[in-house]
Amino acid sequence: MITPALELTGISKRFGAAVALSDASFTLRPGTVHALLGENGAGKTTLMRVAFGMVRPDAGRIRIDGDRIDLRSPAGAIAAGVGMVHQHFTLVPAMTVAENIALGGHGLLRPRESVARVRAIASLTGFALDPDAVIERLPVGAQQRVEIAKALAREARILILDEPTAVLAPAEVDELLAWLRRYVAEGNAAVVITHKLREALSVADDVTVLRHGRVAHAGAMAATSAGALTAAMLGSDAAPAPVSVPGAPTAAEQRMVVFCAKALRIRDDHDVERVHDATFTVHGGEIVGVVGVEGAGQRELLRALAGRREPTAGTLTRPSTVGFVPDDRHEDAVLLDRPLVENVALRGAGVRRGRMAWSTFAARTTALLRDYDVRGPGARAPMRALSGGNQQKLVLARELDDAAQAPGAPSAIVAENPMRGLDVRAAAEVAARLREARDRGAAVILYSSDLDEVLSLASRVLVAYAGVVREVPAVRDVVGRAMLGLD
Repeated sequence: MITPALELTGISKRFGAAVALSDASFTLRPGTVHALLGENGAGKTTLMRVAFGMVRPDAGRIRIDGDRIDLRSPAGAIAAGVGMVHQHFTLVPAMTVAENIALGGHGLLRPRESVARVRAIASLTGFALDPDAVIERLPVGAQQRVEIAKALAREARILILDEPTAVLAPAEVDELLAWLRRYVAEGNAAVVITHKLREALSVADDVTVLRHGRVAHAGAMAATSAGALTAAMLGSDAAPAPVSVPGAPTAAEQRMVVFCAKALRIRDDHDVERVHDATFTVHGGEIVGVVGVEGAGQRELLRALAGRREPTAGTLTRPSTVGFVPDDRHEDAVLLDRPLVENVALRGAGVRRGRMAWSTFAARTTALLRDYDVRGPGARAPMRALSGGNQQKLVLARELDDAAQAPGAPSAIVAENPMRGLDVRAAAEVAARLREARDRGAAVILYSSDLDEVLSLASRVLVAYAGVVREVPAVRDVVGRAMLGLD
């Protein structure tokens, strides 16, 4: 019998009154990729944090290569050959790629050796890694590749990846999954926490599904199906809750121009011109998708549309208030240590005057938690108490709710990866909410690194490539080629 690379048995964990894990077991075979699935808050990340020494369980056993081990910190897990790439990065923004990868090592920092190590990992993985690049100047996807490289630099034989493809373009996803298969073919093992069933089915040998902290399914991926996994994740109530949609807007409302860009030029935070030619219009009552590989200019364009950045040339007409769901909620959307009610009050904080009506905000927060199925202790709980998926749902609720109630002209929403990190049910709810906003007459601009998400929602697609933004037919192959500059 083959000894498991990682074995968790009877793991239980409470955080106060909340049960995160209850008698959960997990077995990772050497030479395999194991997909870990479940709804937001099901306990997936907590279980893997137990395996990485970040969370001490209340009960249960941990074995690595057959040996029982008491993990008291991530340092112990790293020493045992376990690496974890977190959904939210742990890099030092002001340091270079080489310096970040060297952090946590032993002895003196030897810059030449650090640079050589980065280049060796880049050669091994096929990742584009510049040792001298400063982290804060890298796009999100490149930062994620640095996180993976950091784990590999510590010679991890067991690699845990939390939503690893969430910020990657389709071609980059294919490259990462192909590399992951090569990694396990060398005798290593990997756990992929993901909500993307198609990717899980394509790359994983085994699968475990958690529901409410318990194992709902475990077995070989070849012996199951997407339907069976969805049922295991969601239980008997597998269909997302319906969202009521009001009457569609009139034809005049649908054709009202909400955004109008002409010959836009936009620079980034480092005064580098990222967009040098963008001309388009977006009307009320439509969802327009924006796509592009990293660094193509879409990030700067989206922030200009949301009113967070001013163009350097050209003209841009936009509403005075635009709902904005940023790509990195921790950096740009929430205050983790402040109560939910204060996070909800952030909407419109820059223009609000007078005394804060906290009772009103508390009532509104409670309503948002209920109406958008945000699972948390209550309006006074800190944002940090929510799972990552529920944090995202509250940000969406705050922005969509305000925009939906905006008087006058059609409201406007700019959403970056709004379904990133959400489970099947929550993603379906978000999609329904975006359609609901569209049907009210809102102009919805949607960016997602998952091209299928964009094509499932958008009636028109704008592609950013090398600073040029142009509309192409909403056909997968056509959009994919345009993203790579092939058409």
